[in-house]
Amino acid sequence: MIEVKNLVKKYGSHLAVDHLNFTVDTGQIYGFLGPNGAGKSTTMNIMTGYLGATEGEVLINGHNILEEPEAAKKCIGYLPEMPPLYTDMKVNEYLRFVAELKKIPKTERQEQIEKVMLMVKIMDVQDRLIKNLSKGYKQRVGLAQAILGFPEIIILDEPTVGLDPKQIIEIRELIRELAKEHTVILSSHILAEIQEVCDYIMIISKGKLVASDTPENLEKLLTNQQTVEILAKGNEDTVRKVIGTIGNVQKASVEHGKEEGTVKVSLFPKDGKDIRETVFMAFAQEGCPLLMLYHSRTTLEDVFLELTQGSTPAAAKAMKDGEKKGRMVKWRKKNAQEEAEENELTEMDEEPEENAVPTSEDEKEDLENDSNL
Repeated sequence: MIEVKNLVKKYGSHLAVDHLNFTVDTGQIYGFLGPNGAGKSTTMNIMTGYLGATEGEVLINGHNILEEPEAAKKCIGYLPEMPPLYTDMKVNEYLRFVAELKKIPKTERQEQIEKVMLMVKIMDVQDRLIKNLSKGYKQRVGLAQAILGFPEIIILDEPTVGLDPKQIIEIRELIRELAKEHTVILSSHILAEIQEVCDYIMIISKGKLVASDTPENLEKLLTNQQTVEILAKGNEDTVRKVIGTIGNVQKASVEHGKEEGTVKVSLFPKDGKDIRETVFMAFAQEGCPLLMLYHSRTTLEDVFLELTQGSTPAAAKAMKDGEKKGRMVKWRKKNAQEEAEENELTEMDEEPEENAVPTSEDEKEDLENDSNL
C-alpha cells in the first residue's frame, strides 16, 4: 500500500508537484496519466526515493521513503523512464549485479534471473553486451531489473517506450500477469496504454490530481455530450416531424445528407439517456428508413482533454475538486466560440513584434521621431 500525503516539489520558482494526495491499494493496476510535463515522472521519482520532496511524505507499506529508505525500497521495483543500465555489462551479468544489490539470497539468484528473463523474453540476448541491444531490448532489460526479487509494488514509468506493436502487446500481458500477485503502478501519456490494462486511473495536470476513478466512471463524467447520429431516407419535413415525437431530446440539428434524398440528424439526449430504440421505432412507424444510426459515446480521450485544459473555468474547477476529493464531478464543456473569442482577444493584447512594418502614415511618422531622438 502506498500513501502520498500533501506532496510538493519545487524547482526554484517552478511548482512541479502541487499538494498531491492519493492512496494506492494492493492488488490492482493503477494508471498514472497526464500530458508531458504534468509532473508524473517527478512524482514517481519521489515515491521511489530517487528525489526528495519539498513538502509532504510518501509511505510504502507504512515506511517513510526518506526516513526508512531501505525498508521502503525493499517493497518496490522501479523502471524509470530512462532505464538504469550499465551498458558495458552483458545482460546476465547486469541482472546478477542487480540481484546482489537487492540482497536476493545466493541460492535463489540464478533461478529468479532465469525466471524474469523468460517473462520479458530476453533469454536469447543474455550473453550480449547491453550497449549492442536495440532500444526495445534495453527497455526489456530495464523491466527485468524492476521485476527481479518480485517486490510487492512494481512502478513502471513509460514501460512501452521504444517497443514495437507486438512487444507492446506482450508487455501488456506481462503487466496483467504481474497484477495477480503484485500492485502495479503504470505511468504513461498514452491513453490507449492506460485504458487497456488499468483498473484505476489517476489523471494529473500541472502537478495536481484532477481525477481519480475507474475508466468506466471517468467516461461517465461527460455524459451530457453524448449524441445520436442518424441518416434517414426521406425529406426534411418528414424527418423534423418524426423528431418532434421523440422524447428526452434537448436539442437536434438537421441538415441535408451527402446522398440525394437523405437527411442527416444529430440528437442530443437529456441527461445522457439512451434513446436509440425510441428513435428507431419512431422512424419505423413513419415509414422513414434509417440508413445509419450511431451512438457517439464519451471516451477517455474526451475526458482527458477536458481535464487537462487548465485554461478553462471547468478544468480549473476540476483541479480544485480533484485536489480535495481525488474524484471529479461533472461540468459543462466551454463553448468553442467563446474560446475562439478569448484567443482573439489574447492575440490583440500581445505586443507587436520589433520588426513589424508600420501600416499607416502616423505610425511611420512616430518611428521617424523616435529615431531622431
